[in-house]
Amino acid sequence: MKYMLLIYGTESSWTEQEREDCMLESMAICDELEAQGKWIASSPLHPVSSATSLRIRDGKRQITDGPFAETTEQLGGYYIIDVEDLDEAISIAERLPPAKKGTVEIRPIFPLPTIKTTET
Repeated sequence: MKYMLLIYGTESSWTEQEREDCMLESMAICDELEAQGKWIASSPLHPVSSATSLRIRDGKRQITDGPFAETTEQLGGYYIIDVEDLDEAISIAERLPPAKKGTVEIRPIFPLPTIKTTET
């Protein structure tokens, strides 16, 4: 089963050294998961100040600088993993360094049905 681990935290709570240590430890976990065939993708995100939000309302495009919602914790990165079950996803999430300072949201990825297109 595929899960997305969404990493939330307060951007200002990390020193540069903590951020670097977090990256190194996280990359080591990714290498381990990849060797086990459980890692699909992961990446940190740029600061929330670089976000652009888009909404379509009444057929009109609305673009706003910044995140969708103002919160104390911001989405800072993600992991996509393929594991046996939620318990295994939780075991991986609790090892991630950001879990110690923020929140790791664990969400199953909804499989898309195979759609066959017809040629015209």
